[in-house]
Amino acid sequence: MKGTIALLFVVTVSCLAIQETRAQQAPIKIAVFAPMYLDSAFKGNNFKLGNTNLPKYLLPGLEFYNGVMMAIDSLNAEAVNAEVLIYDSKQGEKELQEILSKQELEGVSLIIASFNNRNEIKRLADFALSKKIVLISETYPNDGGVSENPYFVLINSTLRTHIDALYKYIQRIHSTDNLIWVKRKGAIEDMIQGFFTELQKKTPSLALRIKTIEMADSLNQQTLLAGLDSNRNNVLICGSLNEPFGNALVKTLADNRDYKGTVIGMPTWDGFKDLSKPEYKGVEIIYSSPYNFPRTDKVSVAITNKYKNKFQARPSDQVFKGFESMYHFPKLLIKHQDAFLSNLSDKSYKVFNEYDIQPIRFRRDSPIADYLENKKIYILKKLDGQIKPVI
Repeated sequence: MKGTIALLFVVTVSCLAIQETRAQQAPIKIAVFAPMYLDSAFKGNNFKLGNTNLPKYLLPGLEFYNGVMMAIDSLNAEAVNAEVLIYDSKQGEKELQEILSKQELEGVSLIIASFNNRNEIKRLADFALSKKIVLISETYPNDGGVSENPYFVLINSTLRTHIDALYKYIQRIHSTDNLIWVKRKGAIEDMIQGFFTELQKKTPSLALRIKTIEMADSLNQQTLLAGLDSNRNNVLICGSLNEPFGNALVKTLADNRDYKGTVIGMPTWDGFKDLSKPEYKGVEIIYSSPYNFPRTDKVSVAITNKYKNKFQARPSDQVFKGFESMYHFPKLLIKHQDAFLSNLSDKSYKVFNEYDIQPIRFRRDSPIADYLENKKIYILKKLDGQIKPVI
């Protein structure tokens, strides 16, 4: 492995040495897990998808991997002493267990993971706990049923944390507007509204006055329009994660320009492409995200240009997430070493985002954190295709 990079896709494992191991100092060892679905793309050594476009389910993991690789190039340029092991997490339960039992994982100090299935989270989190390895979970889904595991770190914050940030934003900016909570019938919708109601009861200041409009399933424009006020700013709060429902909410304001309004969406709207439709021009859309990728700073532009030159495509947020996690956290690990877990919010090597990583305890008197969570939430405004943080 000295001074080389070996891509072993055929055995579902890629092993990368960032630089030659210095004799006087062992490299830090990092494992990366991403859902790349290599079995879907390769049969033995042969690529089996031909010249057709890659299936959409392959893209998020592949883009995350590409971002990780670009970060490795940057760390290489800085002569960072590290070894990185990259695994495809989509090889089935048996294969994952075999990976976790491999001798090569001995000495790993950091795991970075991009999950897309809740059932995969706890298995890897339990392994990290047993080995006392910090596990950085970069993507949705969130906790995966993890508890009593202070080594499990959620960068993509939980829905409760997002609702808390959105409530504070509404209280600060829109408290005197015509506030309407719009929801579908459903258990998840009831849970989301429950979070909001709980905040209403706990707030030390005057509680927000919010009307609720509940739809049976799909959104009915006439029912919603009956609750709007032509003389005030109308704030429509989407109390559902259902994308078509959220889209219909935005469309209502776009179709009825006589009403001045703002739509406040859920954190899942971060990747909602329909929000960029030209017919939605002029509609102010607000949503929350733990990520803010401005794409205009020096690092973003460099990544974008390099990605376009290599892949003839525009990098998605997954590329930036892969880059940021692979660059930021290894640098913090090298700086803080044994105190790494206590310094995850250190801004020394900020790439794009700030983190406020706090212990979460299901019981207040518990001496052990159930997990660590990023509490830094950006409130983003999307207007005429442009996205800017408002808080």
